[in-house]
Amino acid sequence: MPSFDIVSKIDLQELDNAINNVKKEIQTRYDFKTGRAEIDLNKKDKKVTLLASDDMKLRAMQEMLASHLVRRKLDPRCMEFADPEDASGNAIRVVATLREGVNKETGQKIVKLIKASGIKVQPAIQDEQVRVTGKKIDELQAVIALLGQETFDRPLQFENMKR
Repeated sequence: MPSFDIVSKIDLQELDNAINNVKKEIQTRYDFKTGRAEIDLNKKDKKVTLLASDDMKLRAMQEMLASHLVRRKLDPRCMEFADPEDASGNAIRVVATLREGVNKETGQKIVKLIKASGIKVQPAIQDEQVRVTGKKIDELQAVIALLGQETFDRPLQFENMKR
């Protein structure tokens, strides 16, 4: 039976490239000449740390990061920003956690949406993904189109389409 998987993955190399581009832009922008402005990626913990001397620079860095992610074909929803916290030297720090995998709540929303649509497929939550199985490929493509119209808290990808 044909099937495919609904997953949420981040290309860490593209994320690293986007962060390096933000670092270059910070070095060239006039409004960042004074004060601190740093951005770091911890691939092991899957966290991005933004450090700035004031709130305005911090917000500008978040906007620059979002625009560079879009340029690299990454969805900015893949990051969850924590509340700003004070750091040493009168700086402000924000830690963004990278969200990978379809969590339980999102998986349940996807399954509920597919079942409510009336398309004759069987969705099943498996760890950090949702597997959708059906008799016809057209039904699977209808599910992909249905999920493409909805917005979730994280970006979704469809892979492993098996006939």
